[in-house]
Amino acid sequence: MPAYAGGTGIEASGSPPDPEVTPKPRRRILSAAYKAALLAELDGCAPGEIGAILRREGVYSSSISEWRKLRRAGQLVATKRGPAPLVPVKSHPENKDLLRENRRLKRELETAHLIIDIQKKVAMLMEAKRNEDKF
Repeated sequence: MPAYAGGTGIEASGSPPDPEVTPKPRRRILSAAYKAALLAELDGCAPGEIGAILRREGVYSSSISEWRKLRRAGQLVATKRGPAPLVPVKSHPENKDLLRENRRLKRELETAHLIIDIQKKVAMLMEAKRNEDKF
């Protein structure tokens, strides 16, 4: 590891660091067809050959175990990664009624908050008047 001279960006040997940026490694995404073909190949192998195939393909045995579980459950199918797409909800007539009631209740709540604020201010004024009268 090269030593750097005081944060100048120049190595202690006097030459600037290598500006070559190495590409970020990308995670392999294996298709369901590839997984199924590999499982079929592994199922037909003798026990000593499995390790060689795993090394050749660059796959861990834990992945194979997981794929076998998925295959037994019938879930080893091609899927897209990421969140599920949003499915539009069909508008039911009761939704309109519920939205209307929700808006009405929000207005009532806002009115109730205003009334409570006014009551607090009146109570404070009355308390201040009572304290004034004592002195």
